[in-house]
Amino acid sequence: MGVFVLLPLVLPLTAWPVARLAEQRLHPRAATWLLTVTACALALCSTLCLTLLMVVGTAQLPGNPLPDAWSDDEVRDAVPYDEVAGQAAIPALLAVLAGCSRVLWRHLRVRRRAERSLAGLPRRTVAVLSDPEPYAYALPGRDRGRVVVSTGMLIRLAARERRALFAHEKAHLAGGHHRFLLLVQLAARANPFLRPLRTAVSYTVERWADEEAAGVVRSRQTVARAIGKAALVSRPHPVLAGFAAPGPVPRRVAALLGPAPAVHVWPSLFTAVGVAAWTAAAGTMISALSSATSAVTLFLVLKAATPL
Repeated sequence: MGVFVLLPLVLPLTAWPVARLAEQRLHPRAATWLLTVTACALALCSTLCLTLLMVVGTAQLPGNPLPDAWSDDEVRDAVPYDEVAGQAAIPALLAVLAGCSRVLWRHLRVRRRAERSLAGLPRRTVAVLSDPEPYAYALPGRDRGRVVVSTGMLIRLAARERRALFAHEKAHLAGGHHRFLLLVQLAARANPFLRPLRTAVSYTVERWADEEAAGVVRSRQTVARAIGKAALVSRPHPVLAGFAAPGPVPRRVAALLGPAPAVHVWPSLFTAVGVAAWTAAAGTMISALSSATSAVTLFLVLKAATPL
């Protein structure tokens, strides 16, 4: 395997430039897909890399249940710095599993608490809660989910701004934005180098919903006023904070006050975002090839070392 097994651990660094440029230069929908797919692919490759290293590291521990032949010199020679990398991969992989489990548990807990807060209300697309605290969020569900908004929020918005708010939250549900956010959170837990992509996707899904809402109300200024007012009056909700994060509002408002973003399938190579996107794609491809090559190599080495 050589040093190729270590490459997937650091190749997520190649995606950093595209994280910033994509959220500025690409349509939010395209940026969300690009960054999420890149983050997931790189996270899977780095996790596979840690798993391969853990196998070699575990085989060196006394009393392990693995075949004794897996700790032979021929197997250890397949991993660079096997004594350090192999044993360090064990707590690293456990930390990845614990972090991802924590993210999933928190996500399910917030959804359950939000659903319990709506118990007894009619199953409608929009649920209005009689609450003086201003908040609004999209609650995904088994069907199409629901938009939840408080009376405290509605009384602070004009009629067209309410329509923009509802269109924004419905766009979150229609686009399945909670899935993108969950995937990039898991990816960032799998490899800390992917945290910039998680931050970028948190912004692009909000911008995606902003643009969808602007198309519904046919006024970018109305949407900008709605999200600006909502951000000014909103307060963190102890139960629903996981669904009500507004993102960087000043940047969203500035983007809405400018021209609508052009829809491109893939950026041209002769632009800054194009170079960054192709660099991230190349890093992802190299990471996938390195992981696959290392997995096949280790499989063959372990198979040859295992007595029949």
